[in-house]
Amino acid sequence: MDEALLRTLTPTVIGVLVRRGADFAAAEDAVQDALVEAVRGGPDGPPRDLKAWLVTVAWRKFLDAARAETSRRHREVRVEAEPLPEPGEAVDDTLQLYFLCAHPSLTPASAVALTLRAVGGLTTRQIAQAYLVPEATMAQRISRAKRTVSDVRFNQPGDVATVLRVLYLVFNEGYSGDVDLAAEAIRLTRQLAAKTGHEEAAGLLALMLLHHARRSARTRPDGSLVTLAEQDRGLWDTRLIAEGVDVLQAALARDRLGEFQAQAAIAALHADAYTAEETDWVQIVEWYDELVRLTDSPVARLNRAVAVGEADGPRAGLAALAVLDPGLPRHTAVAAYLHERDGDPVTAARLYAEAARSAPSLPERDHLTKQAARLNARLRG
Repeated sequence: MDEALLRTLTPTVIGVLVRRGADFAAAEDAVQDALVEAVRGGPDGPPRDLKAWLVTVAWRKFLDAARAETSRRHREVRVEAEPLPEPGEAVDDTLQLYFLCAHPSLTPASAVALTLRAVGGLTTRQIAQAYLVPEATMAQRISRAKRTVSDVRFNQPGDVATVLRVLYLVFNEGYSGDVDLAAEAIRLTRQLAAKTGHEEAAGLLALMLLHHARRSARTRPDGSLVTLAEQDRGLWDTRLIAEGVDVLQAALARDRLGEFQAQAAIAALHADAYTAEETDWVQIVEWYDELVRLTDSPVARLNRAVAVGEADGPRAGLAALAVLDPGLPRHTAVAAYLHERDGDPVTAARLYAEAARSAPSLPERDHLTKQAARLNARLRG
């Protein structure tokens, strides 16, 4: 059974169960049980209409679970013979399901976490890393969110801002790992921007397009990372860059700046430079100032320190870094880079090695380890 196809169909099947009256948590559990059966397979091979099969099996499992809980929930479960979808029916409920999960009864943070786990396909660990909190803390947050909506009918969609936050985090995970996840986030953001006309939806779409344009240049054939300064810019997708810039300019013209537009403007300045040396770092710092003003994000402040180091020299970058929490992810790696640029290879090598030990991914750990080894070899020579 094609597991990638199963994952693609999962949000649609959950959406069908929710519209039939299942609460979200029960629908998610039923679909997961149906997926297990699909992966196991049967004697007759895979069904011809996989979506219809998943809907049928998941609905039956939901009904079985509902019957078992009738006395506790004090309600009757109506057993209806629902018609199957027509073979080949192409109905995409994914974006609608994102809105339904951003339910008004949840805080924005809980709604984002729940949607990332249930619809976005991210693990609890990935979500915890995105929020800079321990995995156990995020697991508790998701469990509380499920309990909150366990008896809620999902007929009140949430707001655009929460859905944008979910799509942004899904894209970030996909951009650093599974290319299909990033492409799916772009597809849904296109839909959202077209349906709502929201300037921040356009800003997020521009940001995704500009980052995705660099994907083929980000890694070598062996999977190792290539830094932005070292990337072959001839590999960048100029079509995606041009589209991203056009979308961004239209959004900025509405004069309602938001964080995604600011981030996209930074990405556009990188895309506009033919070489790393031609990057307009002064203007990038100005955009980071806007981003910090809008979000007060510690990650934005960390990235701003790098930009300051490029625009005004490594000493200025280190000064901007000194006021930030040293426990911030990638803080040590940034310090290593700035110390190397400041002519202190001993400190830089030590910090690169330290940063490698806490790197969030294997490619990043290998990259930092190689940087430490390169400087140590130079010092020994």
